[in-house]
Amino acid sequence: MHNPVDQLLINVSETYGIDNFTLRYALCLLGSFPANAILKRIPDEKQKSKCLYIIFISMFYLFGILNLSSGFRTLFISSMFTFLITRFYHSKFMPHLNFIFIMGHLAMNHIHAQFYNGSTNTTIDITSSQMVLAMKLISFAWSYHDGTHLSKEDFDELTEYQKDHSIKSHPSILEFLAYSFFYPTLLTGPSFDYSDFINWLNCEMFHDLPEFKKPKQYRLRNFNFKRSIPKNGKLALWKVIQGLIWMFLNAMGLKYFPVNFVIDKSNFTSKSFLYKIHYMFLLGLIARFKYYAAWTISEASCIVCGLGYNGYEPKTKKIKWNRVQNVDIWNVEMAENTRQCLEGWNMSTNRWLKYSIYLRVVKKGSKPGFRATMFTFLTSAFWHGTRPGYYLTFATGALYQTCGKFFRRNLRPIFLKKDGVTPGPYKWIYDYLGMWIIKVTFGYLVQPFLLLDLRQSLKAWSSVYFYGHIGIAISFFLFRGPFAKNVINFCKSKQPKEMEIIRQKALEKEIAQTSTSLGDILKDKIKYEQENEAATKADEMNMTQGIPSLEPEEWENPKKEWLIFIQDYNEWRDTNGLEVEEENLSKAFQNFKQELKENASELGRRKMSFSGYSPKPISKKE
Repeated sequence: MHNPVDQLLINVSETYGIDNFTLRYALCLLGSFPANAILKRIPDEKQKSKCLYIIFISMFYLFGILNLSSGFRTLFISSMFTFLITRFYHSKFMPHLNFIFIMGHLAMNHIHAQFYNGSTNTTIDITSSQMVLAMKLISFAWSYHDGTHLSKEDFDELTEYQKDHSIKSHPSILEFLAYSFFYPTLLTGPSFDYSDFINWLNCEMFHDLPEFKKPKQYRLRNFNFKRSIPKNGKLALWKVIQGLIWMFLNAMGLKYFPVNFVIDKSNFTSKSFLYKIHYMFLLGLIARFKYYAAWTISEASCIVCGLGYNGYEPKTKKIKWNRVQNVDIWNVEMAENTRQCLEGWNMSTNRWLKYSIYLRVVKKGSKPGFRATMFTFLTSAFWHGTRPGYYLTFATGALYQTCGKFFRRNLRPIFLKKDGVTPGPYKWIYDYLGMWIIKVTFGYLVQPFLLLDLRQSLKAWSSVYFYGHIGIAISFFLFRGPFAKNVINFCKSKQPKEMEIIRQKALEKEIAQTSTSLGDILKDKIKYEQENEAATKADEMNMTQGIPSLEPEEWENPKKEWLIFIQDYNEWRDTNGLEVEEENLSKAFQNFKQELKENASELGRRKMSFSGYSPKPISKKE
C-alpha cells in the first residue's frame, strides 16, 4: 500500500544525507510535543476522546512515519492476549501464563531481528517498542491479580508499592489500548503502571494540587472547560534541550571514537593498558548519551501531557515531575559505587524486575534466594535480547554488584567516623578512587553490550587481559576464600564504628555479669541483637537494581530450592491442579463467548464495549 509519508521521509533522508533511522525516531520523539498540546487541552471529562486521540497518534507513528504495519500487529497481539487472559481467566496462574506468552512473543521477535534484520542499531524494527510493552503488560497482569484475585491476608503481605498499584476493576478495551499504545513512550519507554495511567486519565492524579497552582479555565466554542494539568512548559523545554545535547554528543562521539576500534588488532592492541581501559570507558559514556537523549525527551513529553506529575510538596511549594523518570544522570556519572550507578540507570526496568519478577517467584513465607536471583537475572538478559553480548554483560554485572557489597561493607566504614555516617578526614580519597574504578570497570563491562557478538566481545576483553574478571576473582578470594575471616576481621579492626561497638558490647557484657536489674535488661538486648543479625544480612541481599547480585549465601544450596520446587509441583499435581486449570480455561472461554453474544445482540443500539463484564475473584479451591 502506498505510504506518502514514508516516501517523503525517504526523499528527505536521501536529499540531506540524514540517517533514516535517526530521522524517523526523532520525528516521533519530538512530534509528541505538538500532539501533547492538543491532548492536554481535551476536557478532563472527555476520557474516551483522550483514549481515541492517543491511539490515533500512535497509529500515525506506526503506519505513517515508521511504516511498520507488521509492528502494529506484533504490539496488538501481545496487548490483546493480556487483555483477554486477565479479563476471563480467573486463576492464580494467570500472571504466569501471561508472562510466558509475552516473553515468548518478544523472544521470537528478538530472534527474527538478530538473524533477519541485520544490525538493529540502524534498522527500524519493533522490538524496542515491544520490550517497553512487555513490561507494561506483565506488570498489568500482576496488578490486576493483586487487586481482584487475592484474599485479604495475601494482599496484606504485598509490598506497599504493589498495594498502591493494584487494580480493582478491569478496564474497557479502549482504555487498555490507550495504555498499551501511549504515544509519548511508545518507542523508547519508560514503562509505567496502569494505575498511574488511569489516575492521569481521570485526573485523580492531581487531587493534591492546591488551588493557586491549578490552571485557569479556558473557553472553547462558547463552553468553559476546566483543565487539571498544571503548567510545566519551562521544565519540559529544558529536558528537550538536554536531550538534543545528548543526541549531538552521541553523534560526535561515535564519529571520533568508533566501537569497532577495540577489536582492531593492528592498532588497538598496540596501545598502552591505561589508554585501552579509558578508551572503553569513553565508548560506554558515548553509548549512554543515546539513552539519555531518548529517555530525557520521552520524559519531557510525559511531563507536558501531565503523566510526569508526582505530587505537590507543601514545604518547598513545588511540584514534583519525576513519576516517569527513567534515569538519574548525575548519580550514574558521579557514582562512587556499583549500587549508586545501577540504581540511577533504567529505573523503570529496575522497578519492573523487582516487583513483577524478583518478588513474585518467592514462596509464601520465605525470603528471596537462589531461585529469585537466577530467574530475575535470566529474565533481564532475555528481555534485552538473544545476543551473547547481553548475557556476558549481565552475568558480569551481577558479579560486580556482589563485589561492590564486599567493599561497601568492609572498606567503606574504615573512612567513616564512629557513628558510621560522618565522613572521616580521608573519605574523599575513597570516594574519588571509587568513582574512577566504577568508570573504568563499567567501561569494561559494557563492551559485549555494544559489540553483541560473542567472539568480538571476548576479543575486546582479552585486549585488556580480562582485568574486570581478574578483579572479581581477587575480590571473591579475599572476602569469600579460605582467608576471608582473617581479611574481614582485619578490615573491622580498622573501622571506627566497629571498634566502638566492640568496646560498648564488652562494657555491656561486663555490666550484665555484675549487675542484677540492669544486667537482665542488657542480656535481653544482647540476645535480641544476635537473633536479628541474620535478618539484617538477609534484608541487605534484597534486589534494588535491575541486575540482582549473585550473593554467595544464595548459591550455597540451590539443590534445596530445587527440591522445594519439585515438592510444590507434586502437591499441585496431587490436588488435581491440571484438571482445575482446564476447568478455569473452559470457564474463561465460556465467559468470553457469553460477553461477545451480549455485545452482538446490542450492537444495533450501542457501540460494542467490554465494559459490562465484572470479573469475580477465584475461589479458594482454584
